[in-house]
Amino acid sequence: MKKAFVKSYGCQMNAYDAGRMADLLAAEGYSATETVEEADVVVLNTCHIREKASEKVFSEVGRLRVLKAERAQAGLDTRIVVAGCVAQAEGREILARTPAVDVVVGPQSYHRLPELLAESRSRRVVDTEFPIEDKFSKLPARRNRGVTGFLTIQEGCDKFCAFCVVPYTRGAEVSRPVAQIRAEAEAMLAGGVREITLIGQNVNAYHGEAPGGGSATLADLMRALSDLPGLARLRYTTSHPNDMGDDLIAAHGDNPLVMPYLHLPVQSGSTRVLQAMNRKHTADEYRRLIARVREARPDIALSSDFIVGFPGETDAEFEETMRLVADIDFASAFSFKYSPRAGTPAAEREDAIPEAVKTERLARLQHLLDQQRHAFNESMVGRTVEVLVEKAGRHPGQVAGKTPHLLMVQIDAPASTIGTLLTVRITRSGANSLFGELLPDAAAA
Repeated sequence: MKKAFVKSYGCQMNAYDAGRMADLLAAEGYSATETVEEADVVVLNTCHIREKASEKVFSEVGRLRVLKAERAQAGLDTRIVVAGCVAQAEGREILARTPAVDVVVGPQSYHRLPELLAESRSRRVVDTEFPIEDKFSKLPARRNRGVTGFLTIQEGCDKFCAFCVVPYTRGAEVSRPVAQIRAEAEAMLAGGVREITLIGQNVNAYHGEAPGGGSATLADLMRALSDLPGLARLRYTTSHPNDMGDDLIAAHGDNPLVMPYLHLPVQSGSTRVLQAMNRKHTADEYRRLIARVREARPDIALSSDFIVGFPGETDAEFEETMRLVADIDFASAFSFKYSPRAGTPAAEREDAIPEAVKTERLARLQHLLDQQRHAFNESMVGRTVEVLVEKAGRHPGQVAGKTPHLLMVQIDAPASTIGTLLTVRITRSGANSLFGELLPDAAAA
């Protein structure tokens, strides 16, 4: 049987896309393999967000070129596919620099992967257009791979933040119809999924077609999914502060399936830097928004993204970021040094911050964020929570799952509890997860 190796980098959208490409290949007779050396098709699903993303792809392809040559000597054919956002941004250059690559396909065209692989038998292929057709209607039925799953409901972004390549690699905002999303969710639940995370580049800008006509908001969509049998939890990511509507804020308090966790990137605590980033919100507007969210759901765990060292950021403006973090108190966060992305407005600026300054600022910010994360985790000790068990734990006799606040918990419990909700008392906090004990009267749900 033919075998396929699919490796994904970056965001949850890429994880979803990688899974769907694996589904496409499975429908063509390929079985999945974790061993690249035995793969007849190798797919690298790339991300353009991180620093030196392109060079990392070229380095990976260089290693695959050697493997492809070795397999060829043994009479085995290997097709190498570069997919995702680096493919979208630099498709022609990938073909020019890496002769071993057979197919380059962007994130809006991967539904054509079997067709492109067939074409690659006679010529190298690149498809990085933004097709008008709906790729989701052309994908095969999903093959579920666990208790939790991602479901793409929206793609693209119209915000054009000065540092970001997403509008250029994923295109304009497009939302899937409610009926199509509900059908995919039903298939996921039938396959054993209990928790669904709705994802998109700007997921809370969702405005898909409603069953009765008109458009639905993200809150409407979550309400439309909440009656599905077997669905225990709903999450969504990633959001923009400007699209956090009143009904979505209210949903955190009104819809019991919506988990008390919100990832809402702010990027900076300086309003002047936010304006330079083209974020279209101020630091105080973000503070007021968080206050409204906490009013709707007082126990919510907040997460965010931060960029330090954006061109022109002064010491005083960085201190404003530190002040915002101190004011809000995050349960978790992702923070990075600014690095330019070709083709973005910020990359053309000439007031770059020295690397040493960026490094020092990032270290200070991450220290504060780590303190807040540890404090939030410690605050869970002694509390009784519901844990959705996802997999076997670190040691024999253990299972692991997540709390409503997206914290991983290790529990002494049998493997038969995987896929169920357990009532657990948190006994201690570790470096990267919590530890809990199953209550004597806890009943799996």
